[in-house]
This record gives sequence, C-alpha cells and structure tokens, in this order.
Amino acid sequence: METKEIEKKLSEFNDILVDLKNKLNLDIKLVRMKELEDLISDVNFWSRNDTKEILEELKNIKSIVNKYKDIEENIDTYRQMLELGLNEKDLNELISEINKIEKQLDELKLSTFLCGEYDSSNAYIEIHSGAGGTESNDWANMLYRMYTRYFEKNDYKYEIISKSEGEEVGIKGVVLLVKGYYPYGYLKGETGVHRLVRISPFDSNKRRHTSFASVLVTPEINKNLDIDIKESDLKIDVYHSSGAGGQSVNTTDSAVRITHLPTGIVTSCQVERSQVKNKERALEMLKSKLFLMRLNEFNKKVQELKGDVMDVNFGSAIRSYVMCPYTLVKDTRTNYETSNVDKVLDGDIQEFLEEYLKI
Repeated sequence: METKEIEKKLSEFNDILVDLKNKLNLDIKLVRMKELEDLISDVNFWSRNDTKEILEELKNIKSIVNKYKDIEENIDTYRQMLELGLNEKDLNELISEINKIEKQLDELKLSTFLCGEYDSSNAYIEIHSGAGGTESNDWANMLYRMYTRYFEKNDYKYEIISKSEGEEVGIKGVVLLVKGYYPYGYLKGETGVHRLVRISPFDSNKRRHTSFASVLVTPEINKNLDIDIKESDLKIDVYHSSGAGGQSVNTTDSAVRITHLPTGIVTSCQVERSQVKNKERALEMLKSKLFLMRLNEFNKKVQELKGDVMDVNFGSAIRSYVMCPYTLVKDTRTNYETSNVDKVLDGDIQEFLEEYLKI
C-alpha cells in the first residue's frame, strides 16, 4: 500500500466517521453523558434508588463515545505522520494500524443498530425445553451453557433468577438476568426456537434425534409501569428453590411462580431467600412482559413460546445446530452459518448476534 493509498483510506475513514456521528446521535449522547456525570457528582447521589441504572447508562454511553474519539484521534495522528514522511518500517506499521481502524469502524457501525428504546437495558433470557423429555432437557442445558460461556467471555454479568431441573438430566427451564454492554440489544435476536440434530447419547441404538428448545429474551424495564394486574388474574405457586447446594441451598418454600391467567405468561424467581422478595421480582418481570405485549413488540412470540405450549416443529426453528451426519450451525433468518458446532456451543456466538443486528 503506497502513501497515496493510505491518505485515501484515511479520508474514507473520516467520511465514515462523520456519517456515524449522526447515526449514533453523538451530540445527544455527549449532552446526556454530562447530565449523568452531574448527577453522580451530587452529594445525594448514593441515596437514590436508581444509582445502578445511572452508572450502567453512563458506562454504555462512555463506551461508544470513547470508541468514536479513539478512532478520530488515530486518524488525525496518522495523517500527521504521513505529512512528516515515513520510512519503509514505519509505513508497514502504519498499514497494520490502518487495518485495525477498519475493524474498529465495523464495531462502531454495529452500535448504530443498537438504537432501540430498550437496547441498553438489562435482559432476561429464558430457556425452555420442548417436548421430548430427556433429549430436550439436555439440549436446553446445552443452550444454557452456551449462553453463560458467551457472557463470561464477553464481560457480561448474569444471575440465575429461577431454574427447573430435569427429572434425569438437563433442565426444563431457566431464567437469567444479564447485565453489561447493551445486553438486550445484542441478545434480542436469540428469541425463537433452537433445533439440535445429533446422535443421541441416551439412545443405546445410536439413532439420530432432533430436539427443540425455546429462547425468549425480554428487557428489564427500569421505570414505574402503569400496568394494572388484578390479584384474581394471578395463579401463585410456592415451591422449593433448586440452589447450588451447601450454604446456598434454600431450605424453605421461598421460590415463587406466577401465572397470569388471561395471557398464560409465566414468571418465576428463586434467587432471593425471602418469599416476599421473590414474589416482588416475579411481579416486576410480569409487568415488563405485559407492558411489551401492550406495545405489540413481543405479543406473537410470547404466545408462541410461552411455557409448555410453545409451538416447536421442523419449520419453526430460527437456528439449527447439526452434529450428524455433518456439522453445521445455520441461522435461518440471516443465512449465516459455520461448521464449527463445538466452538458455537462453547459460547462463540458473537457473529450470529451481529449478523442479526444487520438485518
């Protein structure tokens, strides 16, 4: 790459950056960042009830602003270097840095797709096994491991809100609360039916089996929702929590499952030791889901994927994970695919998330 080509590249990068500034609403973000910083510097800040939400919002805004400023500063620096003249070694190093900027711009472009009202919100991710008992329960557990591995590799924090173990292996269902950098924005495309094809480890005849599990992702809405829930519309069940064992195990019937009878929506929580606290958190989750239904954002998917009556069949899967007779993971909406099933099931799903964002 010659000096003139590098100059042309840097000019193109600058044009892209100007375009991204508008798409990212960077000026608005800078104003909001100043507002949040002023709130945090107030002597009464730590007595507020929404300190975590404010800190998380500031962290997410700063992440985008800093990425933009870093690229902007690097472009200016490299332009100045070109004006001073470079020897062959320095030129090769600059070409390497140019390639890095290209990747950084691609990452920043993704942020323009994260402009939904709830994209920066924490996310509830629910995994439910389909019909099929042992096979589906094991598949649900594999998905649970896939997502938690992804969270651990990408600096997301998560907590188990509720978990229902399978009779023999795996899980019937689990609800996680995920926190970090735009968790709902990145994960919202995971909502749907996930299909697994493999030689069953539970079949003595080594036959091929197809299993299904559903995933539902909803945002945690941190505001007072004007949702009227009648007590008569609720079926509340109390049961033993399935904890981690040892000192963590819950010895009382403190876990709570709430069924909203008019819609069939089910929420549950077992993370708190107090039954009252678990009920409060389950009700908050229910309010969020009812709020989203009111906006028609999740109405159809919630109806299709709720609990045990989810519609899982060969034509409904958003993603297929094939381990036999060949290896392939393919998203039916984006057509993105990879043959490395093991890597995907070990949490390497970023490309799938990003391809969905680009739709």
